[in-house]
Amino acid sequence: MNSRTDQTETPLDIAGAGLPDAPAVVDEKLRDAGIDPDRLAISYFGRPGAGRRAVHPGWASRLLIGFALWFATYLLESAGVSIPRWLEAMLTLTVGLLVIQVACSALIIASERLAARLGWDHYIAGTVAEILSTLPELVVIGFLIPVSPVAAFVIALITIYNNALVFSVYSFFLPGDRQGKYLMPEPITGAGTQILVAGAAMGLILGLVMMAVTFSDHPKNSFAPVDLIAIGILLLTVFCVYMFKLLRDYSSEESLVRDTLELSSDQIETRRTLVYTTVHQSSLLLIGWYLLIGILGAAIGGEQVAAFADLAIRDMELNHMVTALLLAGFAGMSEYVILWQSHRKGEVGIALANGFGGITQVMFLVLPFTLVAIGCYQIWGNPGHPELPLPFSLSNMLLLLFLFPMLFVLIELLKEDHTLGILDTTIMVSIFVLLIALLLTYGAQG
Repeated sequence: MNSRTDQTETPLDIAGAGLPDAPAVVDEKLRDAGIDPDRLAISYFGRPGAGRRAVHPGWASRLLIGFALWFATYLLESAGVSIPRWLEAMLTLTVGLLVIQVACSALIIASERLAARLGWDHYIAGTVAEILSTLPELVVIGFLIPVSPVAAFVIALITIYNNALVFSVYSFFLPGDRQGKYLMPEPITGAGTQILVAGAAMGLILGLVMMAVTFSDHPKNSFAPVDLIAIGILLLTVFCVYMFKLLRDYSSEESLVRDTLELSSDQIETRRTLVYTTVHQSSLLLIGWYLLIGILGAAIGGEQVAAFADLAIRDMELNHMVTALLLAGFAGMSEYVILWQSHRKGEVGIALANGFGGITQVMFLVLPFTLVAIGCYQIWGNPGHPELPLPFSLSNMLLLLFLFPMLFVLIELLKEDHTLGILDTTIMVSIFVLLIALLLTYGAQG
C-alpha cells in the first residue's frame, strides 16, 4: 500500500487524491464513498528528477552506443570485411535489442511529454504510451516476416506466454498477507477477465479446428491468406472494443472521484497537471525528435533482429522454432521496461496493470497485426515463400491450444486479488515449461 501522510488536506492535496503522497484524510473520504484510493489508475509519469532534464544521460548513452555499434557493423559490411558467422549473429542481435530498447524508451518519453504539453488526463496518457511502446515489436515482426513467416507467428504467440509468466511470477513475489494490497485499477480488473476469456476461447477454438481438419480427410491443411486476415481483423475488433470500454470506465472512475471530493475547475486542472510533475516541459520540436528517434530506432532494431534471424536460419542452420523461441525471449522488452519503471517508483498496482497490458496488447494487437501482415505478404509480397502458406502443424496447434490453460490460470489470478501462491506459480511455470519442451522436441518436425 502506498505510504500516505496524515496532515490535514489542502486544495492541492485534494487534487492529488490517489497519488502516493496524498494525505490519509483524503483517502478516507474516498473510502467512505466506496472508492479504494489504492486502486485508482493515477500515478506520476516520468522519473524523479527527470523534470529538469531535457535528455536523460543514461538513455543518451545507450542511444549513442547502439547507433555506434550499428554504424560500425554497417562499415564492416560495406568494406567487405569477413567475420565469423556466429560473431556477426551476436553483433546484429545485440545491436538490434539495444536499439529497440532505446526506441521504446524514446517513444514513451515522447508520449509523456506530448501528454504533459497538451494536458491530457492521466488515463489517456497512460493508454497512449502503452500502445505506442508496442511499435518496435510491430516493426520487428514486419522485418521478420520476409525472412521466416513461421518464426514471426511463433514469436507473437510465445511472447504472450512470456508476458503471462512475467506477470504471474511478479505477482507471486509481492507480499500477499494484506488483503487488497496490490490490486490493479478496477477498470482493468473488470474488463481484464472478459478479455482473457476471449483470448482463451479464441486459442482453443482455432486449435481444435486445426486438429479436426488435420486428423480428418478434409483437404485443407494450412491457413489461406484470407483466413489470416479475417482472424486478425476479428482480434483487432475485440481490442478496439476493449480499449473503448477501458477508457470509458477510466473516465467514469475519474468523474466519480471528482464528484466525491467536490473538486473545483481549478482543482481539476491542478489534478490533471500533477501527474506530470516529473516530466520535462519540452517544445514540440524536441518531442518530435524523440518520436523520430523512436521510429528510426524501431526500424534499425527491427532490421538487425531480422538479419540475425536470417543468419541463424540460413547460415547457422538453426531451426526456425529455436530461432523464434530465442527471439521471443526479447520480444516483450517494451512491456518489461514499462513494468520496471512503475515498480521502481513504488507504484506496484500500476506495474501490475502494465504487465497485464503486455498480455492483452500482444494477444489482441501484435498477434492480429502479424496475421494480417503474413496474409498480405502471401498475397502481394512473395506467394512462393517456402514457409507459406502457414501450415496446421503440431507446433502451431500447441501454441494456440495452450493459450486456454495459461489464460485460465490468469483468470483465477484476477479472482484471487493478484496474490499467487506457490501452487499457482508452480502450475503456471509448469505449463510454460511443458509448452517449450514440446515445441523444442516436436517443433522442428512440424
